[in-house]
Amino acid sequence: MSNAIVCQNIRVSGVVQGVGFRPFVWRLARELGLAGWVRNDSRGVEIEVRGAAAKVRSLTERLEQEAPPLARINSVVSRETAPAYPGDDFVIIDSRSGRAATMIGHDTAVCRDCLTEMFDPGNRRWRYAFTNCTNCGPRYTISRGLPYDRVRTSLKPFALCPKCQCEYRRPADRRFHAEANCCPKCGPQLFLLDAEGHRLADDPIAGALALLQQGKIVAIKGLGGFHLACDARNAVAVAVLRERKQRDEKPFVVMLANAPSAARLVQMGIGEPGLMTLPTRPAILLRKRGSCDEALPGVAPGLAWLGVMLPYTPLQFLLFHEAAKRPAGLGWLERSQDLALVMTSANPGGEPLVIGNSEALLRLYGIADAFLMHDRDIVTRCDDSVARITTGGLQFIRRARGYTPRAIKMPVSGPSVLAVGAWFKNTICVTRGDEAFVSQHVGDLDNASVCNFLEECVEQLVKFLGVEPAIVAHDLHPDFHSTRFAADFAQQRRLPLLGVQHHHAHAAAVLAEHGIEGSTLALSLDGVGLGTDGAAWGGELLRVDGAAFERLGHLVPLALPGGDRAANEPWRMAAAALHRLGRTQEITERFSGQQAAPAVAQMLIGNIHCPPTTSMGRMFDAAAGLLGVKAVMAYEGQAAMLMEGLAQSYGDILPLDQGWRIEDGRLDLLPLFAVLADERSAERGAALFHATLAAALVDWLRVVAPGERAVTGSGGCFLNEVLVRALRSRLGAQGIQLIEARQVPPNDGGLAVGQAWVALQHLVGRQGSAGECA
Repeated sequence: MSNAIVCQNIRVSGVVQGVGFRPFVWRLARELGLAGWVRNDSRGVEIEVRGAAAKVRSLTERLEQEAPPLARINSVVSRETAPAYPGDDFVIIDSRSGRAATMIGHDTAVCRDCLTEMFDPGNRRWRYAFTNCTNCGPRYTISRGLPYDRVRTSLKPFALCPKCQCEYRRPADRRFHAEANCCPKCGPQLFLLDAEGHRLADDPIAGALALLQQGKIVAIKGLGGFHLACDARNAVAVAVLRERKQRDEKPFVVMLANAPSAARLVQMGIGEPGLMTLPTRPAILLRKRGSCDEALPGVAPGLAWLGVMLPYTPLQFLLFHEAAKRPAGLGWLERSQDLALVMTSANPGGEPLVIGNSEALLRLYGIADAFLMHDRDIVTRCDDSVARITTGGLQFIRRARGYTPRAIKMPVSGPSVLAVGAWFKNTICVTRGDEAFVSQHVGDLDNASVCNFLEECVEQLVKFLGVEPAIVAHDLHPDFHSTRFAADFAQQRRLPLLGVQHHHAHAAAVLAEHGIEGSTLALSLDGVGLGTDGAAWGGELLRVDGAAFERLGHLVPLALPGGDRAANEPWRMAAAALHRLGRTQEITERFSGQQAAPAVAQMLIGNIHCPPTTSMGRMFDAAAGLLGVKAVMAYEGQAAMLMEGLAQSYGDILPLDQGWRIEDGRLDLLPLFAVLADERSAERGAALFHATLAAALVDWLRVVAPGERAVTGSGGCFLNEVLVRALRSRLGAQGIQLIEARQVPPNDGGLAVGQAWVALQHLVGRQGSAGECA
């Protein structure tokens, strides 16, 4: 009967700690007149509730339907139980530790309610840089462990003052059990230091802004690390930052106050301002207006897109508030503001982000002129996320702050897997049941500090998740630090080790996030990955089925004159294309500005130190070299990005008739290169390359795998919006669905998820072996 008194124990799992879930349960139970208690523990949230059966059932249903905005519920499981605590009230009781089966929430942007307090001169949190509540603020980057309680965060040293304590204890308050709650009286404090560590200015915000407006570089402590900031409108300041950070041409991200400010610099379509204001606040690539480069000289040279990020911490908002002359209220945030700040990660020399105050003064000495700091520790390094807007929403270029450690649901559950990624854009992945947890961006494993950071990430994720991996998955390349680490980790724990081919892992990452099982066609296009034959792959058409894959076809190889050096010098790839065209004699004259041109011509003639590659990334480089777009790259992928921008500027063009050949499953782009070699317009050539490549890839699928209705697209080339837009259109016209990466990047930043998926399939005994298992 609905009026019968029952007692239920309810277990809620998912992201339910640090998101206001216990206060939500308390208010719901009080509204329904139920007795009992709620608490955090290492498995999530546990509830005991007593009352009329109908009202208990209503509470259980509403837990999912009305959950707080930052919560992500995986399951709600209830069972009958005998009351553990007497009483007619409903209370929040102390947390209980144990084996973890939940996860800490991600960091989110400061909410509108908190901003309202910060910009109210009569509020006690007026201009306070650490204002937060249950619905916003730091979580992952301040947490030391589970359950999520203040004593396990970097707020532990800051005892709550009576007013904050009252908010924390008052059920009706939005700071009820907000573990990071604080105010100017009891919480962390800002201070501004010069390069020698001496205090500057009584008002750190005003002082920092004044320095930025004078053209100085200021290191600003954020949620997951320091940023290096300068005035984006000051060409000299931008140039100095480039010189000091040794970042000659790579684009910078710009922070602007709001969408109206951005609209003056970039083009925005319907819905795009809303994506910019997501609580997760990724930096988003948006198409530049014609006036953008003049307004922001040197920020993103030669590219068609600008990375734009809106403020997400109170401190960042306060800098824009100060520039707006400290207006009261939120009205100023609806209007365009002039201040534009370069906000680039403070990681000198490609090392991990700087997070500590003393560390910042040491590692950023000679780069930053001043330091805007505070005394709340950053526990976990976490870079900004970067995304672009595509059909279907955001696509990640880098998945980190705001999204880590969100779980990705997989269609198969099994023992825990540790996957350690590859070399570039490294992330690691740990699975628990049917959930894959991807780390924040680790970086390229080309220095000891980043390698150590990878190991820290493994230790942290395994600890937070409370799992013991049953298998370790890695890339096939034996010289990667990730591969060596995997071998050591597995040996120490006597675990099996699984090598997963690079492009198989790329495809598997897309299959995992979309929950696709069974035989699937996959296009995997990127810069490089070691093939099962020991060669450099990168333009692959695969058939993927669980833990197994078949290579159906690949691009006709081009030589890599000089080996790995050719991956950074597009002119060498252009020389390789000329050699295949029988035009070797042109190399020396055409690339007369390159001292090594005669030697490269001889290397190609004698096939000396010219390993073959099927890499699509190198095909882009060859095209860029032939068109004179870029001879030597300043950063990875630069030539392809410049080509994409030129194609975007040129606009639509018909593909080259008979611009490719297909034979024995191999796609040959040599006819296209023959035309590009004589093309005088770089813009037209770039557009022709993209249009012809899209047409060629669709024809390749038709010839090699006729009748297919879907294909997954993965690898770094699937971040090229011009190419993917054309591919989508052409595939759609033939009734073929393109399945793309959404929850993780298609580049190597998502590789660990694919490795984990293959290993999980291997463990549960599906479809044989993936590569090497020891």
